[in-house]
Amino acid sequence: MTTPSIDLVPVLAVELGLPAAGVAAVTRLLAEGSTVPFIARYRKEATGDLDEVQIRAIEERGLYLRELEERRSAVLASMDEQGKLTPELRARVLACTTKAALEDLYLPFKPKRRTKATIARERGLEPLSQRILEQPRVGDPRAEAAAYVNAEAGVLDADAALSGARDIVAEVVSEDADVRAFVRETFAKHGVLAAEGMPEKTTEPTKFEAYYAHTEPVAQMPSHRFLAIRRGEREGILKVELQIEPERVLPMIEAKVRVDAASPFAPELSRAVADAFKRLLAPTVETDVRVELKQRADLEAVQVFATNLRALLLAAPVGGRAVIGVDPGIRTGCKCAAVDLTGRFLETVTVYPTSQAARAAADFGAFVARHKPYAVAVGNGTAGRETEAFVRGVLKDKGLSDVVVVMVNEAGASVYSASDVAREEFPDLDLTIRGAISIGRRLQDPLAELVKIDPKAIGVGQYQHDVHQPLLQKKLEEVVESCVNHVGVDLNTASAPLLAQVAGIGPSTAKKIVRHREANGPFASRSALLQVPGLGPKTFEQCAGFLRIRQSAQPLDGSAVHPERYALVERMAVDLGVGLVQLVGNATQVERIPLARYVSADVGEPTLRDILAELKKPGRDPRDAFEPPRFRDDVHTLEDLKPDMVLEGVVTNVTAFGAFVDIGVHQDGLVHVSQLSDRFVSDPAQVVRAGDKLKVRVLSVDLPRKRISLTARMSETSKSAAAEAGPGARPANDRGDRRGGGGRPPAPPPKKANDGFKHNPFASLLKGRP
Repeated sequence: MTTPSIDLVPVLAVELGLPAAGVAAVTRLLAEGSTVPFIARYRKEATGDLDEVQIRAIEERGLYLRELEERRSAVLASMDEQGKLTPELRARVLACTTKAALEDLYLPFKPKRRTKATIARERGLEPLSQRILEQPRVGDPRAEAAAYVNAEAGVLDADAALSGARDIVAEVVSEDADVRAFVRETFAKHGVLAAEGMPEKTTEPTKFEAYYAHTEPVAQMPSHRFLAIRRGEREGILKVELQIEPERVLPMIEAKVRVDAASPFAPELSRAVADAFKRLLAPTVETDVRVELKQRADLEAVQVFATNLRALLLAAPVGGRAVIGVDPGIRTGCKCAAVDLTGRFLETVTVYPTSQAARAAADFGAFVARHKPYAVAVGNGTAGRETEAFVRGVLKDKGLSDVVVVMVNEAGASVYSASDVAREEFPDLDLTIRGAISIGRRLQDPLAELVKIDPKAIGVGQYQHDVHQPLLQKKLEEVVESCVNHVGVDLNTASAPLLAQVAGIGPSTAKKIVRHREANGPFASRSALLQVPGLGPKTFEQCAGFLRIRQSAQPLDGSAVHPERYALVERMAVDLGVGLVQLVGNATQVERIPLARYVSADVGEPTLRDILAELKKPGRDPRDAFEPPRFRDDVHTLEDLKPDMVLEGVVTNVTAFGAFVDIGVHQDGLVHVSQLSDRFVSDPAQVVRAGDKLKVRVLSVDLPRKRISLTARMSETSKSAAAEAGPGARPANDRGDRRGGGGRPPAPPPKKANDGFKHNPFASLLKGRP
């Protein structure tokens, strides 16, 4: 037996607060194989201009509801097979809107292991349990129980009969859907999570000291604290329990099962209710609530990770400039790799600044002179700051101070160096040389390089190893896909991992594209993609608009205008009396286009506005311009930090409890959410994002634990100290509502003149966080 097919569109529209027509269009397009970026960018008329966040919400909630429908069908079929599916029960099953509610209804009908209630039923005590549940106002429980005494069945006396009957009643009460829903809700609203340190584990300081005697209402507990306590429990350092006062629960349960004070059976039912709560309901509901807390915490933590990852992937690239990447090392030396403006590896050299200082300076100076880089990217690992100082010294001595020196995060570089991707790119190079190349390329284009690495290896977020890994992986894949397609990809230079993130392509097709490019030379046009084996019209439709060919004879191939709209743009050019080449990139001519003239059944104003914006600046990189960071030359280690010292730092990670800031000492400092702004801040992402430059003051330095406490509250920072930070720093609350994360990436601020640069947050990221 199956449940009737249900149209999910009205349900989704109501739940998500979206127009039904748009939801229907998204549902249809997804079913046809369209990708989220393609729908958001090129099907605005169909969806009513829904953005990526809304489209993904339809996709995710739609999947949940379809799974719910499948489970509903299975539950109804099982109940029907058991001959217990009444019209009333069927109606209740059909009314369930969550999986939890559905499972609560199904619980009494599930096959179960042998229980105390099962044994009591086998002993023939179910009729007595029914008397207790019915609460008659006449009768004598003990006298009636005496009739069930049966030594052979194990019922030795009336007390044993009543005890067995209560076991049955307790199970019935605990499996009642309404009772379970009430207890679950009460635990969620009024439950208290209590943590205490395990005596044998707390003799020495641990990172869980704050929770050795901690209680907090679960309704008020932030996700990061729940995940921290849960980790302490998993590591055996904390004992954790979800507590609630029985007085909050038992009277309501008794009311729901209708305990009648006038019935002689009332005490038996009350005892059964108390037993049901303590033995059956509390343990299982505690598990349910903790699972729900974990799911909620996972969602919040994953969103924090996604927000940070988006900001980092969309970091300002150095762009088409030559770079030297340096992987610092003490014993094994510093591996240096030169890459040209396209990221192509040129040459490598290893220098030993510690043991062979003079020769290292000569070799590195000659290396820089040969390759004339715009910048030197120094990895921020062990000896990173010392290597940075060495590089700056050499450049100054050689009269090359105009070469920019930037500390670049090397998190995940070792993962890339040992990966199949790296071996395919550089089969003859040592792991450390591959790492130096990756460091240099990260500065050139963070997005293009970091798509080669598992996003979890980047390490920006909170408790990413504690959250549900499939959920995390899915969210990170969505962020990478969104960012790649937002920026666009050069078809003739992109690596296979980067191409794989373009809408509709995937890893297999990406490799085919690269092989075709290597065998036949650069693609002359977008349409040439159709010559790639296995790349059909549907894939071309999905990916073409996100691919760029800069030197194509068709000028629109270098823009975000989709090939399906080329004819429309050509008509615009004809109507203006100019050639297509003269129109593309000519803002003056584009301004002359009467937008309303080209509105049609399948092309509306949203798409036309996108086309006109693209015609003005075809293929424009939406990312900010690069600006190198400025750390103090006299601050290199934790020991150099003093209270009240004011520094310029770079936000490396934003969590629910604050922001981590790199101030150039290998260990990031924490600006607690309460210290982020002079005004109240509930969500750190409201005022800062990864990559922001931030003026901070040192509150305290804990050398043994390597912890730095910072503040960005300018009202507490003296003007003289603020001047010490130097120009360019800005307070946390000086960025409006520019927030990373979510679906459609936020519009970037106006770019500065060509001599201005935007800091690349990969210049330094937090290392060693949970």
